[in-house]
Amino acid sequence: MAARAYWQGQIRLALVSIPVEIYSATKSGAQVAFHQVHEPSGKRIKYEKVVPGIGPIDTDEIMKGFEVEKGEYVLLDQDEIDAVKLESKKTLELTQFVDAHEIDVLYYEKPYFVVPADDLAEEAFVVLREALKRTKKVGLGQLAMRGREYVVSLKPCGRGMVLETLRYADEVHKAQGYFRDIPDAEPDADLLGLAESLIDKKSAKFDPATFHDRYVDALKGLIARKQKQKGKRKIIEDSDSGDDARGSNVVDLMAALKKSLEKPGGSAKSASKAPAKKAPAKKPAAKAPARKRA
Repeated sequence: MAARAYWQGQIRLALVSIPVEIYSATKSGAQVAFHQVHEPSGKRIKYEKVVPGIGPIDTDEIMKGFEVEKGEYVLLDQDEIDAVKLESKKTLELTQFVDAHEIDVLYYEKPYFVVPADDLAEEAFVVLREALKRTKKVGLGQLAMRGREYVVSLKPCGRGMVLETLRYADEVHKAQGYFRDIPDAEPDADLLGLAESLIDKKSAKFDPATFHDRYVDALKGLIARKQKQKGKRKIIEDSDSGDDARGSNVVDLMAALKKSLEKPGGSAKSASKAPAKKAPAKKPAAKAPARKRA
């Protein structure tokens, strides 16, 4: 495999140990990187490691320090930190199994592909993968990587498995503090029906290739235009329509939902309803003169 393993060790389930390798399942997308530049000279700004009262210093003179009191540090060499003994540096012990839906999405952090380390590990690896599939469970344990210990989940993924690092409880804000002021009331049935129809109209199978970073595209376009005109003037594009949705009321919401359903590309169900709404409007106009004659 061309990629370099992010972690190598073993998964342990009771007395069974499975040698595995872990690879990052994600990669950085297209980005536009900016540097700080000194405008008068056009030169890039650089940074130096500086000690107050001493000046610039060499990087090999730098150690890691933990501040125990103001201005007082315990200094640690990287070798000392690396030598800290922790079993989870080389072993992921599965200590608990839970249903996948029990783990709140807020706790998931980063995914990794898990593969058997060699041919001898394949049988035990496949047994664990299939057991997780049949029981519909997710394995939990702790794993030390790159200077910290993570809570991780393990679940089947195609022929392999996926390990996901999870946040600790104290790293996640309680939702109640943000949601408590939202009214706990049933929405209007008609509004809810329209919203459900709109969701149904826009429902499709998930395809990540459908989406791309439009902000990166816009920045690249801006850079190209600035390059063409030699940066002589600022290019400010004001795309703000000036509309403020905060003043919307229930009547506006109803109209907006109906208008959304009538847009081109709607489902056959929503398209068939549109003419029916216009028909009643024509009948009263034809009957009005008859009533006046009577």
